[in-house]
Amino acid sequence: MSASGNRGGGNSRSGRRLVADRRNAAPAKSSRGSGSGGSGQRSARQRRNRPQKRRRGGLRGAITGFFRLIWRIVFGIFWRATLALVLILAGATAYLYSTLPPMTDLVDGRARGSVTMLDRDGNVFAWRGEQYGGLIDTETVSEHVVNAIVATEDRRFFRHWGISPRGIASAIRINLREGRGPLEGHGGSTITQQVAKLLCLGVAFDPDEWESEAEYEADCRRGSLWRKIQELPFSLAMELRYTKQEILTIYLNRAYMGAGAYGVEAASQRYFGHSAAEVTAPEGAMLAGLLTAPSRFAPTSNLGRSQDRAAVVLGLMEEQGYLTASEAAEARANPATLSEAAEARAGGYFADWVMTQGPDFLLRETTEDVIIRTTFDARMQEAAEAALTDVFENQVREGSEAEAAIIVMSADGAVRAMVGGRQEGTGLFNRATMAMRQTGSAFKPFVYATALDLGWRFDDLVEDAPLTINVPGSGPYSPRNYTGEFYGTVTLTEALRASLNTPAVRLSEEVGRDLVRTVASEFGIESDLALGPALALGASESTLIEMTGAYAGILNGGSAVTPYGLIDLRLVGDTDPMMGQGGGIRERVISEFAARQLTYMMAEVVANGTGQRAQLPDRPVAGKTGTTTSARDAWFIGFTADYVAGVWMGYDDNSPMSGVTGGGLPAEIWRQTMETIHDGIPPRPLPMIDPAQEARPELIEEAPGRRPDIAEQILMEVLGLLGANRN
Repeated sequence: MSASGNRGGGNSRSGRRLVADRRNAAPAKSSRGSGSGGSGQRSARQRRNRPQKRRRGGLRGAITGFFRLIWRIVFGIFWRATLALVLILAGATAYLYSTLPPMTDLVDGRARGSVTMLDRDGNVFAWRGEQYGGLIDTETVSEHVVNAIVATEDRRFFRHWGISPRGIASAIRINLREGRGPLEGHGGSTITQQVAKLLCLGVAFDPDEWESEAEYEADCRRGSLWRKIQELPFSLAMELRYTKQEILTIYLNRAYMGAGAYGVEAASQRYFGHSAAEVTAPEGAMLAGLLTAPSRFAPTSNLGRSQDRAAVVLGLMEEQGYLTASEAAEARANPATLSEAAEARAGGYFADWVMTQGPDFLLRETTEDVIIRTTFDARMQEAAEAALTDVFENQVREGSEAEAAIIVMSADGAVRAMVGGRQEGTGLFNRATMAMRQTGSAFKPFVYATALDLGWRFDDLVEDAPLTINVPGSGPYSPRNYTGEFYGTVTLTEALRASLNTPAVRLSEEVGRDLVRTVASEFGIESDLALGPALALGASESTLIEMTGAYAGILNGGSAVTPYGLIDLRLVGDTDPMMGQGGGIRERVISEFAARQLTYMMAEVVANGTGQRAQLPDRPVAGKTGTTTSARDAWFIGFTADYVAGVWMGYDDNSPMSGVTGGGLPAEIWRQTMETIHDGIPPRPLPMIDPAQEARPELIEEAPGRRPDIAEQILMEVLGLLGANRN
């Protein structure tokens, strides 16, 4: 048989060996041929073995399969929800992007305008309202401002897209570590998110929806989870709509920087007296430090605290490469300080008072930027504040809660200085204009003014003797002198000089209480005046500014004045005033001769009577002391030929003072104030009579032998009671 036949036979031995060899050989690359190959048999065995493996791990496989199913469901929900959120975020971002206005429309977000006050020399001394210094951008502002803000508020500002997950996570971790809620305290907000908050997410104030702008602004600043979520699309939209420089420009102009200043330009002018373009490294650090807590870190509130905060900012600037080590050390060694005007913080009470002198729509509720020229004199204000501080530090017992107020004005009613209390600041209770207090003997000049205008003379006689008046509904009224003694017949001048009570009551009853009330009210004392005989002794209440203004009427020759502080008002950019004040002198109340006699009598009070502590070394002074029952109020009001000033002292709760009378500490405060004010002003005589020329002949010989003895006796007794006790 041929070889080929043997190869083709299915039963040949060589054929079986060939099959056996192929079975033991490596598997063929393809199994698509005959199913009788070795690889086909192995695959069959593997398929037969698989059910056996499932049976061996059946429970484990079921559990694994269940969790795989759960994972597939969760993952499916997650990626679909994520996709939906991304689409919603993209849609919201696109919508907000379309609503965002040009950057320049957003830099001034104030709801109110500003009021800038100039003193009598044209220098700025106070600000009210919401101050905005004008547009400043990243190109015109000092690089130290930008660097300090970025280093402090958002070091990755130029690298993120408006949101910093790392910053938010870090803030949450810090809040939890400090025992607060995750969103309470540190917010982890980027500068972009802070701008979104400043813009209130694009929602404008609607008076129909909000009870007040304060409530609206509080809602804008609320750090809730929902608010954080709302910030995301708005921040992204801003990043797409504006450049980084434009976002930072909005922030530089819109952020509140304390003391009523909005934006770094207003803050730089407010604190340092120059533009933000000229800010130094320590000043830039101080401005950036304000952003955390503007009111707390405002340098006008606490300069030391503001400087400490600025030192921290300088450290951040050095750490991030904005300052070299030597530059940071030099900045820390020379911290930012306040300008002279800001440091003085003068005129807070005066500025608050001036804000009440014009219409609301131009002052307290203005939406415009307003400039006011005022009567304020910074030098006089400083003198008044220094006198008050000196007396309370050196002549009042430590820890005393007694208060004091001072008014200085010209004879026409122009207020030059005002101290409303020992505490400095704005929005405080102003004792010079608001406190209604009994006037005591400081009211007596108006009794004598009435009599003099009716024809009485300074040297007419009046009886100082026991007096009882039956007051219907109240019973008998019997005034007594401060010393408890009576001095017989005295002149009007002696009676006022020694502040005797019964002569004042007798005179008031004789000329008529109603007429005394009329004269006092026409001089500007608008408060309700007492109806009984105690009117003459100052039982009525009045304010210091009313009383000082009434005394100014005596100084100017008998014409009433209206105390004023506003000269004119104009809008920023306008040259013509919208309103003005031409002066405070009004109608005549008493004759000029009566006023000149009264001035002489009041000059005697200071020269030889109860007001001697108010004497000035180089010029004459006229004035009157006043002390109410139990020394609850102590007054001294007086004038030179140039200025009139009033001082009140007492407790806010009307408690009695110890050892204080009008001729004591109030007169001392008055003297120190006026001595400084008149430094450099040539002395001038008071507008008063010459008693030698006006005295009646029949009294010329009688007066030297009798009246000086009475006056001396009264003065010795009064001064013995005054003393220098500390309150």
